[in-house]
Amino acid sequence: MLRSALRLRCPRCGVGPLYAKPFRMHPNCRQCGLQFEREQGYFVGAIYINYAATVAIAVPGFFLLDAFTGMTINQQLALWVPFAIIFPLLFFHHSRSLWLVLDHLFNPAKSLYGVPPQKSPNLEKH
Repeated sequence: MLRSALRLRCPRCGVGPLYAKPFRMHPNCRQCGLQFEREQGYFVGAIYINYAATVAIAVPGFFLLDAFTGMTINQQLALWVPFAIIFPLLFFHHSRSLWLVLDHLFNPAKSLYGVPPQKSPNLEKH
């Protein structure tokens, strides 16, 4: 499933693309029909993932550069403020994809296909 998230594909089938255009998601998977946005505000968790990834890179990066280089605080700010603005925009697609994967792992859709499974005739005889 993580591979599907990195490739921006459906977390259930791994085939259908998530995005129609750069900032427009498909409502459903074209392959298996999985509904991507289940309710209003569904992708708030993706915002947290995006924020956490930005902080996980910027904060240690700041301290590592502070410890191993002679950069001043103004030079550090000149580096990390643009990073904190640009990185979330670039990571936007993947944060939504990772949120879909996490949701699918912990709260999977009821069935893979819209057709209910067939009952075996042997099970009904007993």
